[in-house]
Amino acid sequence: MFPIKSRPLKIIIFWQLAFAILAAVLCGLLSGVNAAISGFLGAIISVIAGAVYAILVSRHSGYSASGTLRTALRAETVKIFIIIMSLWAVFAIFEGLQPVMFIGSFVVAVLISSMAVFVPEKLNK
Repeated sequence: MFPIKSRPLKIIIFWQLAFAILAAVLCGLLSGVNAAISGFLGAIISVIAGAVYAILVSRHSGYSASGTLRTALRAETVKIFIIIMSLWAVFAIFEGLQPVMFIGSFVVAVLISSMAVFVPEKLNK
């Protein structure tokens, strides 16, 4: 069973994955292999953090406002922690990093994640 219950979050993660692949291809064509890896890593950080957020939110089973808010805040905290640690790890480890490609693809992937509000929960048939 897929651990993410929210349709908008599933779709946004799919869009981010598609963008990560597109970013790798475009960055690779523009500037070579290191740029392709940089572009992919920048986008995939947002994908992983967003997926962890979605899984944590999907596990919430309470119906109180305080429980929902607590779950959302915990999930957001974990997401931010993953982003900070991943950005630090890539900058510290990847010597061939192309910062413009890396940060650029990360920013676009984060912007894509904000589009979840435009995805309807249910399809109109």
